Amino acid sequence: MALLTLAVVGAYWTIRKQSAQRQERELADAEAEARRWYERLGGQVLNLSDDGSVAVRQALADAGERYTAAGAQLARARTVTQFRLARETAIEGLMYVRAARTALGLDPGPPLPPLAAAHGAGELRQTRQVEVDGQTFRAGPHPGPDTPYYYPGGRVEGRPVPAGWYSQPIWKPALGGAAGALGAMVIFNALFPPVYGYGAGYGQGFADGLEHGGEVGGDVGGDVGAMDFGGDFGGFDGGFGI
Repeated sequence: MALLTLAVVGAYWTIRKQSAQRQERELADAEAEARRWYERLGGQVLNLSDDGSVAVRQALADAGERYTAAGAQLARARTVTQFRLARETAIEGLMYVRAARTALGLDPGPPLPPLAAAHGAGELRQTRQVEVDGQTFRAGPHPGPDTPYYYPGGRVEGRPVPAGWYSQPIWKPALGGAAGALGAMVIFNALFPPVYGYGAGYGQGFADGLEHGGEVGGDVGGDVGAMDFGGDFGGFDGGFGI
């Protein structure tokens, strides 16, 4: 009986030790991955110059904000989930870097992992233009004088909003003028009416984003909603400060 008890106790402590070692490896791997993307973002932000255009200036400003946010998250991170959220912020910053490079006429660089928060949002393939309360709003797949604000895709008040370039940063919390008075949802409902197939993929003019959601969505999709970056770090429902 004593031998059986010793065997059970030994097995228990062996399992606990293996579990602790596995958790330590996962934590170290998550931290290394987050820092890798963070350092890549920092290098990209420092190496790009503003050409004076609104599109480039806005994209670089957003990339810089994500770099600052990711650094703050890394400084506070103590768990795998927290490191994964810092990674998500850094990758979002790199998406803004790609947008800035596109606006500069440069090669945007290699593809990036998908954002968990943008899972299923898709991206614009055609230009859209609507008038709401006498004001014109535009959205399209390319930067231009009329669409200088990039959005990497996500959800605004629960509605999927595709990645693309917009005439105004409608997802930001403190818009002035007519857009602020109307509210983001009124404008998005006009730009992307239900006929475009929300909830079941996208119809004409959109690329379905669901095919990109596997890798990240399974890891941090459930955690992104709990993120609190404050201000305008992403514009997603519940976590990125709508």
